[in-house]
Amino acid sequence: MAAIEIHPRLRVRQESPLNAEPEPAVLVESFRTPNELFFVRNHGDVPAVDPESYRLTVDGLVESPLSLSLEDLQRFSRVTVGATLQCAGNRRRELIEVLPIPGELPWASEAISNAEWSGVPLREVLAAAGPQAGARHAAFLGLDETERHGHRFQFGGSVPLEKAMHPEVLLADTMNGSPLPPVHGGPLRVVVPGYIGARSVKWISRITLQENPSDNYFQAKAYRLFPPSVTPDSVDWETGMMLGESPVNSVICSPEPGARLPAGPVTVRGWAMAGGGREIARVDVSADGGRIWTTAELESRDSGWTWCVWAAALDLPPGEHEILCRAFDSAAQTQPAHPAQVWNFKGYANNAWHRVRVAIS
Repeated sequence: MAAIEIHPRLRVRQESPLNAEPEPAVLVESFRTPNELFFVRNHGDVPAVDPESYRLTVDGLVESPLSLSLEDLQRFSRVTVGATLQCAGNRRRELIEVLPIPGELPWASEAISNAEWSGVPLREVLAAAGPQAGARHAAFLGLDETERHGHRFQFGGSVPLEKAMHPEVLLADTMNGSPLPPVHGGPLRVVVPGYIGARSVKWISRITLQENPSDNYFQAKAYRLFPPSVTPDSVDWETGMMLGESPVNSVICSPEPGARLPAGPVTVRGWAMAGGGREIARVDVSADGGRIWTTAELESRDSGWTWCVWAAALDLPPGEHEILCRAFDSAAQTQPAHPAQVWNFKGYANNAWHRVRVAIS
């Protein structure tokens, strides 16, 4: 297992395997999240990978299977892509307040971060292998191991081959201009912008082109969305929707819940993001339950693959106030009003209006 140094501004949700998210204010202090403050999501221990012996295997429905060293990958072109990664369970704590969700990490709203990634376009490596006509999905397998229901296996998942061949999908070895840290997948990881973070498999060891999606537990069962009527006792895993593109979402990072502030102007700041390459078109903020909305200024943005940082000025009189935010993306999609509308027993994809209660004196 690789050694891990935990920054004091990361809040550990689980020690083994390590899962941690930064303080809310961290996310709006800079457009790109510093590597040491980027949220950490692991399903197993961080593997110790020897760069000299490392090999990436590309097989399955391909004309020419490949076994590539890190040096071999240098012969492909390099690109840089800004992309925000978000855990599918981000904001689960709000869903837990609706109904209990046992056995899942109680993420607040900070299991998300933004970085600039550099590496090899995945489509160039796949083109070198030569996808066969029957290939429909690219299945990824990491070097990290986990155990579920008495079985030990490596973490994996897949994306449609059509997405894998998009120019923004990378085999990344660099994060914010520095070598990819081991805790974030070094020496090599997949980065799939616009999709839930689970599809950006870390410590990538194998890419298999195949007709069907991955049968790995984390594609076939774990990251699936079910109606609110389904429970762990009644679930039929085959009926769940496989999570892919992230839904439009927004969160207030400042002020933080429970803050006590002087009466008068209050600056509200946060992030908003849209999935599937769409962009954030507007963010609204309200302090009266959603009767009157103030349009926020979009301060920092890059492309449809990254979040945008926004700010709005509110004039708040003395008393208790609940501040709300909602976002609209470039397809005019917006967020539901309440977490109860999106509750599911796995606690995924909560994109309800975010709410922060503050005291004004």
